[in-house]
Amino acid sequence: MMRKKRRSCVETVVEGANTTTTTNSTTKAKKSRTTGRPPKESVSDDTNQSVFTKFLREAGVTVKRGATSNEIAVDQVVFQKRIEQQLRKNPNYPGIIQEFITGLESHIEDPENFRNCLLPCVPQLSDGDGSSVSSFQESLLRMLLGIEILQTSTINTLLEKLPEFMLDGAGDAGISVPRIIINQLKWLDRVVDSKELAAKLMELVSVAPVDVQRDIITSLPEILEDSQHNDIARELNSLLQTNTQLTVPILDALSSLNLSSSLLTEVRGAVMTTLAAVQLEDLPVVVKFILHSVSVLDAYEVVNNLRKKLELEQCVLPPALQLSQSRTRSDGAAAAASTAGSSVALILDGIKSAVRFQKTISEAWLKAIDSVDESENHKVIDLLVLFILHSTNANQSRRGAERVLKSKVRTGLIQEALLQKTFRDHSQVMRGYFPSILAVAQCLLRSPDPCVVPFGGHMYQLSFIEFDSYCQQEVVGSLVTHVCSGVGGEVDMALELLCGLVTEKPSEMALYAVFVKGILDYMDNLTPQQIRRLFHLLSRLAFGQQQQGAHIQDDMHIVIRKQLSSMVPKYKRIGIIGAVMIVGSMGAFQPKVKEVKDQPLPQETFRQVTALLELVRSSSDSSPEAAALYYDELANLILSSTLDPQVQENIAKSVLDDFQDDFVVDLGKEITGSFPFPARLMYNLDEEESQEGIAINLLPLLAKDIQNNREQLSQTKRANKRVSPLCLSPFFRLLRLCEEKQHHGDLEEIDALLGCPLVITGLDVVEKINSLSKAEREFLCNLLFFTINWFREVINAFCRLKETEMKMKVMTRLQNITYLQTLLERALAGTSGYVPPVANFDGETSDAATFASTAPVNKAKKDGTGKKKRKAPSKSSSENSSLLEEPTEANETQQPEKEKEKEKEKEKETWQGVSLVSYRQFFRELDMEVLSVLQCGLLSRSLLDSELQTKVQEEVLLGPAELVFLLEDMLRKVEFSLTSAPVKRAPFFKTRTDKSVGFSHLQQRSAKDIAACCVELLPALCSHLENCHNHFQTLLSENNGVVDGPATDVQEQQLMSSCYQLLLQVLNTTFSWSGFSLPGQRGLLKKALGVLAERLKGRSELTLEQLVKHSFEYLLNFGSTMPSLSTALCLSQLLSTVSEKGGNPAAYREQTASLAKRFLSQDWVTASGEKERGNKFNEALHTLLRIYLDNVDDVLKAVEEIAGERIPELLNAPKNESSPTWPTLNRQTFLVFYKVMMAELEKAVRKIPASKISDNAEAQSEKLLTWNLAVRDFHVLVNLVKVFDSRPVLNVCLKYGRLFLESFLKLGMPLLDYSFKRHKEDVQSLLKTFQLSTRQLHHMCGYSKIHQDTSLTNHVPALKKSLELFVYRVKATLTLNNCQEAFWIGNLKNRNLKGEEILSQRSQGSDEEEGEEEHSLLPQEKSEDEGQESDSEEPKMINGEGNVAEEDITDDSE
Repeated sequence: MMRKKRRSCVETVVEGANTTTTTNSTTKAKKSRTTGRPPKESVSDDTNQSVFTKFLREAGVTVKRGATSNEIAVDQVVFQKRIEQQLRKNPNYPGIIQEFITGLESHIEDPENFRNCLLPCVPQLSDGDGSSVSSFQESLLRMLLGIEILQTSTINTLLEKLPEFMLDGAGDAGISVPRIIINQLKWLDRVVDSKELAAKLMELVSVAPVDVQRDIITSLPEILEDSQHNDIARELNSLLQTNTQLTVPILDALSSLNLSSSLLTEVRGAVMTTLAAVQLEDLPVVVKFILHSVSVLDAYEVVNNLRKKLELEQCVLPPALQLSQSRTRSDGAAAAASTAGSSVALILDGIKSAVRFQKTISEAWLKAIDSVDESENHKVIDLLVLFILHSTNANQSRRGAERVLKSKVRTGLIQEALLQKTFRDHSQVMRGYFPSILAVAQCLLRSPDPCVVPFGGHMYQLSFIEFDSYCQQEVVGSLVTHVCSGVGGEVDMALELLCGLVTEKPSEMALYAVFVKGILDYMDNLTPQQIRRLFHLLSRLAFGQQQQGAHIQDDMHIVIRKQLSSMVPKYKRIGIIGAVMIVGSMGAFQPKVKEVKDQPLPQETFRQVTALLELVRSSSDSSPEAAALYYDELANLILSSTLDPQVQENIAKSVLDDFQDDFVVDLGKEITGSFPFPARLMYNLDEEESQEGIAINLLPLLAKDIQNNREQLSQTKRANKRVSPLCLSPFFRLLRLCEEKQHHGDLEEIDALLGCPLVITGLDVVEKINSLSKAEREFLCNLLFFTINWFREVINAFCRLKETEMKMKVMTRLQNITYLQTLLERALAGTSGYVPPVANFDGETSDAATFASTAPVNKAKKDGTGKKKRKAPSKSSSENSSLLEEPTEANETQQPEKEKEKEKEKEKETWQGVSLVSYRQFFRELDMEVLSVLQCGLLSRSLLDSELQTKVQEEVLLGPAELVFLLEDMLRKVEFSLTSAPVKRAPFFKTRTDKSVGFSHLQQRSAKDIAACCVELLPALCSHLENCHNHFQTLLSENNGVVDGPATDVQEQQLMSSCYQLLLQVLNTTFSWSGFSLPGQRGLLKKALGVLAERLKGRSELTLEQLVKHSFEYLLNFGSTMPSLSTALCLSQLLSTVSEKGGNPAAYREQTASLAKRFLSQDWVTASGEKERGNKFNEALHTLLRIYLDNVDDVLKAVEEIAGERIPELLNAPKNESSPTWPTLNRQTFLVFYKVMMAELEKAVRKIPASKISDNAEAQSEKLLTWNLAVRDFHVLVNLVKVFDSRPVLNVCLKYGRLFLESFLKLGMPLLDYSFKRHKEDVQSLLKTFQLSTRQLHHMCGYSKIHQDTSLTNHVPALKKSLELFVYRVKATLTLNNCQEAFWIGNLKNRNLKGEEILSQRSQGSDEEEGEEEHSLLPQEKSEDEGQESDSEEPKMINGEGNVAEEDITDDSE
């Protein structure tokens, strides 16, 4: 105490010296700040001041003047305690508090004093106690606020002072007085009157400037107690509605307040309504608040609303305005654009942090995007969020993003335009997610679904165009990886993208030419078409107009020369393809836009081009296959690109000369030489008997070529140039395309080749095929192949000519082909082990070596198999072809051929023939333009005599044989080009067959082009379809409703039936094209459907749904004239395909089912009167029955009708008869019906909704009725095994019986649990019926084991396990419903399918006897109501058969 007093005295003395000065200065300051109001009395002021300073001095704080900080000599807690004690012990308490506050107010009238009181005190350094004081102390006012009895008054004083400094701004030292005042109120240990403080702070907010408002609002969570949080949140919420400037501070404050869930929802809703009015720079805070205030229950609703209101499209200017501003852009505009980009980036960062740390939000985003069902409603934010979700570390989120994006792209809801807009407007933001963009693009490009692959390619393309060089390098590297993968569709798309990038950005791509060149090391896995593309893009890089990639020119030349010099055919082919592509780039025609004349190709370049062409020609001279490939590749180059006139002329001149020298002879020349067959001029269409005509010298060339082959085999030296008939068709194709280019489509120079004859032999030699030697047979077959291929190439060349005479010649050549094919079939049948000459030279020639072992030979033709077999040519076809062949001196002997054909008409029908299906790769490819012949109707011409008088009128009609020929080719083309479903990847180790052989020209056209061609041909196809319909309708009316009348021409009917079926197949394949679902192809789909609808309703503007309806009605009319079940199946499939193109396929299900039922109820006979049968018939029946059951309203009732009514009819019918009501159901087709019914029944019960305990009584009753019907159907089907006990039927029953049982356990038993008490009798009846079925299944298991049939016993372990589960599941149901005493279990003897006991079972081992003894210990009591419910067969399985091993439980499907 002595020490304390002594220190106080010292302080008093020191302070006393300063008292007068302090008072005077305070008074002056006060006067200066309060001008216009009377000053306080100096006596009172001095008194209060003395109380304030005295108390502070005694408590340990020294108040300083000016810029010197206040000093504290004791710890702040001690100071606060002393002040409180002094005030409380003072006699004037509580009045002394007001005196103290008045002293405080007087002291802080001086701004400097006030500033000192707001800033932290400094420890007083003295000899005595300074070391005990903490280095950091609070400000004086802050310490006073910590004293409860002074807090309210001090707060009032501070808040009254605050308005004086509101407009002052930050001082010289950057100190904002209002902010410091507010900071004094933060984190107080206790707020005495929190409610009053909140009210005063909000009053200040209403009058303060924006900066002070922000400071106050953001400090509210740190000032107020939790009890005030809800009230202040409501006030802030209302303030948010009126003042958008305060959005950010208010949301910051609300984020830190502890709010009730209801209030949080209310606040969030209010924030959501103001979203559209929020400033762009404030938007990230708003989005962050909304997402971080989400609960599990309302996550989807909140995210969905946020997605709808977040318009990132408005954050950027439209492209037109961007372009106009970019020309006159100032620094301010650039800064604004940068701010917009950074704001979008911050918004996405907020979303990213939310989805990363809250799983519910990521799921909500996926669900919100997935729920959008209109493409117009998808926005940029959707794609950005999907990339954000993919970029998070969670695998589930990444997979979910990929799944949603694939689904949206597949359905056309997210389109490439939206992707392009996202990249264009937000490229900086997208750059941050480049790894995810690259990964998603890779995933889409590798997808087997062709609908999503182009979208992935578009992502690659935009990434390359919009991003920096690092990203470009990654894009090129990834595309090169795709190319080297060897997966067909992936390689094609990647090469197409690289070609596109070379075209659009040649200078940028030139930087990465070395990467692309690396693909040359992986060419072994590429198809010829892919090699063409690869060399196309490499040659564009190396030899293009700007030659940006000139650094790889030498490498390209080295590779080409190396490949051309190789003796391995595969590498020589690659060299030829590559060299021709380089010629295309080096010799390309490059027009100059702003010059009068185009500059010719530089002489040095022209020299290099001609040298390269000469190199390829000389390298391929010794090999006819290589030479033919060279001609084909050069023809493709001329067709697909524009060469410089010098190069074009140089090629054309040499081609024309060489073709005439090698393959054409004058008619006047005598044909000399020794040949296997006598040489004759055949198939001359030119009537002039002039010696100036020409002919194709085929037979002598073939004979000479075979002789050369023998000589080459016997000699080791390399052969010189050889003229081989292999090169005839390719060389002519090259000649024709050169002529077209040179003369702009005019073929007058070479039109003599259309009708000129060929030097071959008389084709009556085919009838003597069996008497010829093997060499002669093979020579004859070669001759036929070369002749057919020549005609095919001739048709390719001249099919587009418009003159009637030329069209007639083309039609005649078609007839020649169909006739020659019938001869070839017979010749091949008598020539076993024969390998035809190659016709498509860009494939593996080694495939032909193994062909002989795989080429099938058909035995005698059977009409009833349902297979399409072309027999002798139609009457009109053969007559027309022979009628148009005017005899010359060399072919007069052909006249008797017609009589021979007529004499041997019957004999021909019994000849054996080979199907040409497996020989397709040895025929030249027909161009798509040839299909335009389908549009030809009736053509006529006049043959004029010398007086120009009409002498003969001839008519040529596209006959059935020619129509079948063209339709078969069209079907193959559309099946190859128009993909209808995702392509299944081939197994890794499985050797793949190249299905693209024979489609080289087709591959160079896009699927869209092919689809457009098909749509153009639809009117012609519909006309042919109607002609077939009319033909069979007339046939039925003439024969009283039967197709096998006495006057029926069997051969013609088979051809017309084939036409009918092919037309329907072509239409179905066309409409099944997956590309129709893409947004860009909707117009093409409407056009296609419009063609069908027009045939019924005429031309009018209709919606897609109306078009589908009218098209469906149009096609439905053909159902009355189906000649065979396979044709009927094609019509049903076409109807299903067309109905799916609309928005409501279910509307057409009833009509489809009705038609299918009509077909199933029809008796199908062939033209010869026999019933249709065989594997093809059964396959068609299987698919048609599935279509019926898939489209029928109630599958269970339909199955009940067939199993309960139609099959008993069959059992009552004679042995070889069918069901009277359904003639397609007989003993041979029973297995088909049985398998489909079992499969569809099992599929139907899987679709029954699962039962819930919350279901009402009506829903339970309805489901119970459904299960009753299903179990009854199952019981009938299982019992049919007793009658039809063949192994395939047993196999089907075991397989689908287990699947049905598993579905019953999973979906049916829970229903019985809930329905047991309410529908006891129904449940009991259902279980009794089902028990009979399971007992029969058990008998089948025993039968299978006794007969030791592996195909049956494979199903037994899994089935027995399910049967055991059924037993215990029934017991569980009874226990759940307190009826466990009703359950009993007994022994079941093993029986065969007839129900007879298998006596040998007892002698097969002691294990089963022990099992039976164990079961005798189980209760045998039987309840009256549930006695039959215990499935007494299963106990035998539990122990009698032993425990089932886990690995034995397998399902071997058929």
